[in-house]
Amino acid sequence: MFNCRFLALLITLMLFVSCSTVPITGRKQVSFIPQNQLIASSLEAYSQLLSQSKLSTDTAKKKMVVDVGTKIASSAEQFMRENGMEKEIETYHWEFNLIEDDKTINAFCMPGGKIAVYTGILPVTQDENGLAVVLGHEVAHALANHGGERMSQMMLAQLGATSLSVALSSQPALAKDLIMQAYGVGANVGVLLPYSRRHELEADRIGLILMARGGYDPRTAIPFWQRMNNVGGERPPEFLSTHPTPEKRIEDIQKEIPEAMKYYKQF
Repeated sequence: MFNCRFLALLITLMLFVSCSTVPITGRKQVSFIPQNQLIASSLEAYSQLLSQSKLSTDTAKKKMVVDVGTKIASSAEQFMRENGMEKEIETYHWEFNLIEDDKTINAFCMPGGKIAVYTGILPVTQDENGLAVVLGHEVAHALANHGGERMSQMMLAQLGATSLSVALSSQPALAKDLIMQAYGVGANVGVLLPYSRRHELEADRIGLILMARGGYDPRTAIPFWQRMNNVGGERPPEFLSTHPTPEKRIEDIQKEIPEAMKYYKQF
């Protein structure tokens, strides 16, 4: 009982002292992973991935990725300066790489601003505006510290599992295993995956504003996601997916475009 109370107190304390605010959306988030540790781990993983991948030698495509990404990253830094977040800028060391893989329709961003785009997504982006949708979304993940928040959620889920294991220590081994398995599913569906979908939709909103501030038309996000929907093929139901359905995503983006257009009209 003491151990359970201690773990519960520890989790409560971690939630209390590690609450921060996501830029632009104002959502409160929990992230207690030290930023320097998070970035160091991300840099190592990013370097390893690049060493194991074939980087594109197409000069024009590489330049487009770097140019569009740099504009959006600059708009993110400008936003942070305007909102008294100069110290946060120092934690971002932007890097954009194009990986030669025509079968992979994807892009990702690691904490600290390390971004990779796969050549397979370029036929879907079609032009700089489409690419700005993708890179705005990925830079938004970095700006919102979704990587640190995600890792924190996983650690909290693990602490919760440990607490439950202690509480069930007097139960027969079989019953304990069954309950622990049920907890694992519950943690995945109830906590981790919904937050992933929230991250995706939040990155869409922030990304629209970042691309608009960078001089790209946020209205082009709708046809981009429609094209993504056409090449997506079979997908799991939204309830068990880390990404929202294309229909849900497009519906939410349509609601956010008027806000983003206010920034775009300044250019």
